[in-house]
Amino acid sequence: MSDTQGLRLRLRLVRPDFALDVDLDLPATGITVLFGPSGSGKTSLLRCVAGLEKPAQGLVRVGPALWQDDASGMFMPPWQRDLGYVFQEASLFEHLDVGQNVAYGLKRSGKPGAAAALERAIALLGIGHLMQRRPASLSGGERQRVAIARALATQPRLLLLDEPLAALDLARRQEILPWLERMRDGLHLPMLYITHSVDELARLADHVVVLDGGLVTACGPAQEVLARVDTPAIMGDEAGVVLKGSVVEVDARWHLAKVAFAGGALWVRNSAMSLGQPVRLRVLARDVSLTVHETQGTSIQNHIQGDIEAIADDVHPSQALVRIRCGASVLVARVTRRALSVLNLTEGAAVWAQVKSVAVIG
Repeated sequence: MSDTQGLRLRLRLVRPDFALDVDLDLPATGITVLFGPSGSGKTSLLRCVAGLEKPAQGLVRVGPALWQDDASGMFMPPWQRDLGYVFQEASLFEHLDVGQNVAYGLKRSGKPGAAAALERAIALLGIGHLMQRRPASLSGGERQRVAIARALATQPRLLLLDEPLAALDLARRQEILPWLERMRDGLHLPMLYITHSVDELARLADHVVVLDGGLVTACGPAQEVLARVDTPAIMGDEAGVVLKGSVVEVDARWHLAKVAFAGGALWVRNSAMSLGQPVRLRVLARDVSLTVHETQGTSIQNHIQGDIEAIADDVHPSQALVRIRCGASVLVARVTRRALSVLNLTEGAAVWAQVKSVAVIG
């Protein structure tokens, strides 16, 4: 990636009990999720990018725009950085209606086409019917959609979202996630998105940065990072992979759809899907078992042939995580160490992956 494409971030922020030290090249579009435990440095990284924190050492470049460069002594203050920032709480002006709240973003834009950009944001986030409402009458999900539209009204080069769903209950999160997916797919805009939620990570991420103790432990496309077993981004029952595919067959009799991806296909429960529809699937490691021959006479309908690419320790010494290469895609299985020994499963061995359950997540 060249210096004038995507996001170039080199940041070192030192505090008495913590140090953030990252060196990242990130994509020019889509959602990059910052993921990791509390205290790992996610919000500190976001605040450095926004100019709200001044790191001891720093380089921040967004496309061709240089916001900080220690080599030349350049540091652009937050109000001059062409970005939108969405916090956990929507922080709307309670004395203004929704229309006035989102129009407030136009005041700091000064760009040609700002009004048209706002109209696109309102349509994209489905809040046109809320324009006359006061914030007090909105649900939590509606408030956040209004806050995001206000941030988009400035036509920013970069959108920062710091756990925008953390303050919402489960029902409101499920309400707003489809709108965030629509925004991800409809905007040619880089977004940095902080979350602790595995569900949000799996559904929204195009790219993932995993942080721990202020350091980057993994970085790359979501499908690759989630499929790693050497330094898994997600441990325990939530470990698994995300696959991107499209519907190639619909079985009306059994209410199933067949989703093809690079390396195989899986039957999933059909919820009004249509032929050709793009689909994002999540397959948990606990729902994948391995056999050395394709099994007949089983209720498990999804069998995919592949080769063992890597075997790594799991959270309990009795178990292992097995990475299976299936053409251009990867599955991860959780199996016992005893099963590995009995079946003589080693790296390079050919296996059949039996997928017991598949979640359609987008």
